[in-house]
Amino acid sequence: MKSNYKIAAAVIGSFVLGLGAASVLHAQAKPPAYTFAEIDVKDQDGYAKDFLPKAQANIKETGGKYLGGGFNKAISLSGSPPPNRVVLLQFPDMDTLKAFYAKEKLLETDVGNKYASFRAIGIEGIEQK
Repeated sequence: MKSNYKIAAAVIGSFVLGLGAASVLHAQAKPPAYTFAEIDVKDQDGYAKDFLPKAQANIKETGGKYLGGGFNKAISLSGSPPPNRVVLLQFPDMDTLKAFYAKEKLLETDVGNKYASFRAIGIEGIEQK
């Protein structure tokens, strides 16, 4: 009979330890990061052909995903009107967003500035409950 109690205590103890470890791991997870980019495209053909495929590959390569935006997809709710392209992207965390932007800045300098001007903002997300 004593061995049954030991087994039950071991099972309950393992369950409690598992819950504790899961909550610690969950608490250490980094929140997602977002970037909001305003792009004033001056040459849509050149932008679409020469810059956009490389930028989209960079987004995919770094684990980003489109949440919204595109050409003429934004409206002004207050203040000056938005540029003709506005994009909202999500990344797994702020470190990933920074790595994405380091590559994106080089791409903008090498190719993108011929076709558009850029303004981007990085935003750290919050944990969703």
